[in-house]
Amino acid sequence: MDFGKFLYQQEKKEQEARKAQKKVEVKEIRLRPKTSDHHKAFKVRDARRWLKKGNKVKVRIWFRGREAHYPEIAVEILDEIAEELSDVGMVEQKPSHEGRSMLMVLAPGTGDK
Repeated sequence: MDFGKFLYQQEKKEQEARKAQKKVEVKEIRLRPKTSDHHKAFKVRDARRWLKKGNKVKVRIWFRGREAHYPEIAVEILDEIAEELSDVGMVEQKPSHEGRSMLMVLAPGTGDK
């Protein structure tokens, strides 16, 4: 077998492998500790829709000023959101503090597994 034919077959195999891959998008919702319940509810509704489509969802709580001194408020909000979305998604990354924000990642699927 000549080398050119070998390279051609390798390229075909790689193309097939790329075709079979599933690309997972990561969507993000951003909230603040003082976000109203109504606004939070419609952000959660968007997250539910994205999880049903198979996308991952980042939930980020932004802190401004002295809000950063009270991370327990953000943890409560993130726990509430995780509970509301537990039927369509599970927590992939627990809430973690990163600079001026707190982040949690939800993945599609149920947490019952």
